[in-house]
Amino acid sequence: MRRISLICLILVTLILAGCGESGGAGGGGQAPSGEGGQFESPPFAQSGFHEDAAEGSGDVLVDVSEAALGYVAVSAKSDRRLKFQVIKGDSTYNYDLPSDGTPAVFPLQSGDGTYDLRVMENVVDSKYAPLYITSCSVTLQDEFQPFLRPSSYVNYGKDSKCVTKAAELAAGSSDALNYVTAVYDYICDKVKYDREKAETVESGYLPDPDETLSTGKGICFDYASLAAAMLRSQGIPTKVIFGYVAPNDLYHAWNMFYTEETGWVTVDYEVSGDSWNRLDLTFSANGSDADFIGNGENYSDLYVY
Repeated sequence: MRRISLICLILVTLILAGCGESGGAGGGGQAPSGEGGQFESPPFAQSGFHEDAAEGSGDVLVDVSEAALGYVAVSAKSDRRLKFQVIKGDSTYNYDLPSDGTPAVFPLQSGDGTYDLRVMENVVDSKYAPLYITSCSVTLQDEFQPFLRPSSYVNYGKDSKCVTKAAELAAGSSDALNYVTAVYDYICDKVKYDREKAETVESGYLPDPDETLSTGKGICFDYASLAAAMLRSQGIPTKVIFGYVAPNDLYHAWNMFYTEETGWVTVDYEVSGDSWNRLDLTFSANGSDADFIGNGENYSDLYVY
């Protein structure tokens, strides 16, 4: 394990307020390095809604045809608010679901097994009742599939501006770790923490990575979503994680990426081979104390997307 830390001059308290206010085939495993030390991106890993393969009832359609690729897609219409539940064992994920029929993609992030899928409709106040229930048995092509493609929390496409920039950075990278470093440096340089947004963001907020890139500002969720979009689009398995950071129990979003490589990197995280590695761009981009990020022991994972 190797590590190099940046010297930081700005107190972490300047960036923490409000950070946690908001409550296709291809691309398997790690992107390879090409001959001559050139990083090679795998084919773009897509996700989408396949209406001809979907099943449902009334105005609800659930597509599990690509479950092996780590995702499920849903389309539903209602004059009431909708939510989508993804349940496996003791793990339950609740998502806001568009009620105008716009398809949405959600990860199957809990590995192989049986998932219960529920479209829920608001009945009164904050109470919801099942509108449609189904289940599916999932055997992933590999464990990385849910973290290699677009979803509601990491929303991008092949022609997204962030993907175009990611491809440019990948073209100049020698290997996967060199590419991760290039993305890290680029986001740290281009995106600043948006305190006003942090103080006003509403529950249910979903980032737009291209908007974060164009405005050059965002909250922790924006940083994590943009980083995931840029890394996933070039074949680097990347998680968006919500959880708590000690010592102040800050509700926060960050990333973890996977690589089989080891080597020196100029970022505030530790890198180990054949392992998930923690990447916190919110703190790093805004000059927090490297010791606050540390080796990850002060991070408590709660939800993974």
